[in-house]
Amino acid sequence: MKKNRAFLKWAGGKYLLLDEIRRYLPEGECLIEPFVGAGSVFLNTDYSHYILADINSDLINLYNIVKTRTVEFVQDVRMLFSEQSNVADFYYAQRERFNRSTDAYERALLFLYLNRYCFNGLCRYNLSGEFNVPFGRYRRPYFPEDELYWFAECAQKATFVCEPYDVTLRKAGKGAVIYCDPPYAPLSATSNFTAYHTNNFSLREQQRLAEMASSLSAEHQIPILISNHDTPLTREWYRSASCLVPIKVRRSISSRGVGRIKVDELLALYI
Repeated sequence: MKKNRAFLKWAGGKYLLLDEIRRYLPEGECLIEPFVGAGSVFLNTDYSHYILADINSDLINLYNIVKTRTVEFVQDVRMLFSEQSNVADFYYAQRERFNRSTDAYERALLFLYLNRYCFNGLCRYNLSGEFNVPFGRYRRPYFPEDELYWFAECAQKATFVCEPYDVTLRKAGKGAVIYCDPPYAPLSATSNFTAYHTNNFSLREQQRLAEMASSLSAEHQIPILISNHDTPLTREWYRSASCLVPIKVRRSISSRGVGRIKVDELLALYI
């Protein structure tokens, strides 16, 4: 089956793991994703409806605008993809403009520009809520026109909401299937690794997600698939899952004080 790419670059995106994820996602009427990220799973499945959530308000705002103002948005954002745009001074001016803006449409345009031109496509804010990722210095950033139109087409079956994961999980009813891709768990109980974290998703929140998955599956017969690092911690959290599936697609990641290390993925299925 053909795989469609998301229009955003996203740390921890699931494009490379789609075959395994689709293999274990149960059938249902509505797919619920409390951590939608770049939306690779949404864009490569075919449920009747989707509820797609994230706590990043800029991300959800962008998705709703691409869904409802597709042609206008593509025409306008294309203007930000040029040789003149690929200069550090221009980038930092647009970053400052984004951080000052209160206009939803302008923020959506600039969010996509920053995503494509910033370092490694990271999404990071400082304690004041300002986007602070440095300029990426790419030779020629890609303008994802085809991916934007594909997203907009798929989005007609989707509802995008900005809310915490536990609120989204409670919306699950008969016919729902849940896929959770939380911020990656630390590599150990004492690890400081936070390279993919876009929020303070603590160890307790990781455990609480696993507990909610177990409860929803056992008490309400709602199937749930969770992806994460394959570590002793995650295997302990997901011990009540119906099955644990290690995925041998190893990624090199940078961990503070350790250098580059290899990490496997794990799928936990609750049915």
